[in-house]
Amino acid sequence: MSDTLSGNAGNGRADVIHDIGYRHYEGPRLGAGYATRSLYTASLRGAFGLGRSGKSKILPMAMAVIMIVPAVIMVAVSVYLKSGKLPIEYVHYLTIMQFVIAVFTAAQAPVLLSRDLRFMTVPLYFSRPLRSSDYVRAKFAAMVTAVFILTLLPMLIMWIGSMLGSMPFGYNIQHFSYSVVAAAFYALVYAGIGLAVASLTPRRGFGVAAIIAIFMVSEGVAGVIFQVIRHQGHDAAAHWVAMLNPGLLIDSTVGWLFGVTPDHGPVGVPSTLGGFVFLAEIALIVVGTFALLVRRYRKI
Repeated sequence: MSDTLSGNAGNGRADVIHDIGYRHYEGPRLGAGYATRSLYTASLRGAFGLGRSGKSKILPMAMAVIMIVPAVIMVAVSVYLKSGKLPIEYVHYLTIMQFVIAVFTAAQAPVLLSRDLRFMTVPLYFSRPLRSSDYVRAKFAAMVTAVFILTLLPMLIMWIGSMLGSMPFGYNIQHFSYSVVAAAFYALVYAGIGLAVASLTPRRGFGVAAIIAIFMVSEGVAGVIFQVIRHQGHDAAAHWVAMLNPGLLIDSTVGWLFGVTPDHGPVGVPSTLGGFVFLAEIALIVVGTFALLVRRYRKI
């Protein structure tokens, strides 16, 4: 280096090394755990459009409003009429609103994954102490939390409304706890399926279309098959079709666990064995989609 500088000086060139103030970092190294938590927080905020443009907030916030408003109206009417009971069971409310949950998942799962694939930012994450499994864990947990918040909010409103309306405390706290389990199942299953599909394409539009197709087509197919089998007089066997659609699967399983299954439609379990099979399928979907995501991002 000194020879080079001397040679340059002999040629009449005045090369200068400027000190612009950069210093080595001497503070604590926070490690992969802190990076994972930071990615989880940023992803959860992103799922609701927080910290992004106003346009990005429209759809997730609209879905949250659509989930909440019917619950508010139902509670207000029940309290005003002093009916003493909410007209819809907590768990059945989620059954009615599963389309909204599906749309939220389809719209926001690609936000968490497809953008990173499209703009090639995933390798930048992995250039730090963050491992591929940490990345998947943070994204999966963020999406699960987002769907859980979406599904739990109307349940909280219904429970608070039941207290304001002096409805039976024991009954409502018990059925509210059922809805918490149902919300957790929805969050785990829908988030897992949504992220698994979104991880396959860098195009957000393709991801949204594919996810919504899975939820909607599977529900339609299950409903048609249920009616065909039931028309043949096999009512118990017809309930097996709930395995074809995530929403029906969750509704049937929660109803079987807590004894709140309606007596009509494809929601229900064919037998006690069927209930355990349904529960095992939920576990398989959650574990399987997470494993697929880990495998997918190990190749990037």
